[in-house]
Amino acid sequence: MIKCITFDLDDTLWAVDPVIVEANKTLYSWLSENAELFVKCYQLRDFEHLKSRALEHFPEIGHSVTLIRLKQLEIGLLDAGYPQAQAEALAHQAFEVFIEARNQVELFEHARTMLEQLKHAGYLIGALSNGNADVNRVGLGDLFDFALNADGVGKEKPHPLMFERMLHQNHLRPEQVIHIGDNPHHDIAGAKNAGLWTIWVNLTQLEWPEGDPADQSVTCLSDIPDKVAEIAVLSDHRATL
Repeated sequence: MIKCITFDLDDTLWAVDPVIVEANKTLYSWLSENAELFVKCYQLRDFEHLKSRALEHFPEIGHSVTLIRLKQLEIGLLDAGYPQAQAEALAHQAFEVFIEARNQVELFEHARTMLEQLKHAGYLIGALSNGNADVNRVGLGDLFDFALNADGVGKEKPHPLMFERMLHQNHLRPEQVIHIGDNPHHDIAGAKNAGLWTIWVNLTQLEWPEGDPADQSVTCLSDIPDKVAEIAVLSDHRATL
């Protein structure tokens, strides 16, 4: 019965915070060379304030980290004195610098080997992310059959739309899919509410918060293939009842 395995990306297959820290440094360095007026007004630490302003003025883009980043940059550049057209152009150029650095991730131990095992077992492998990492740019494009994110879908997990879009595009039923992720709310609750099986990636060995727990959990990515196999047996058993 299990045909497809979907993964969250950030903090499931790699740690995202160090990546964003370095990407912001790379971005600010580029701005220092290409947008002198910006760096006269803002320090590296001000990116968070600009993000808050972007969300305050454009709440409709809250699902899209890409649009938030672009508006964050555009607001700062406008404040610094650049005219609208130049601010928009510089914001897009700066974003390309940021997104290149943002995809320079260091995979968690066993991540690639685990994905290879699942791929070789014949499962369809997909990514369902609220972020803007690209499976091709991080070096995993050969292992993923598809990828959806909140920017493209229009809603972020745990909203059911991303899960529904995935099922529709791949002609799958919810009970044929296992979703794997680190976030109890976005990943586990969202996927369970959509009818999917779930595996919680709990690398830091936290206590499960309140709410319906995942079908399985792991504290090491190397354990995922075995947990997938256990769910597959249970799924087959239920299908025969």
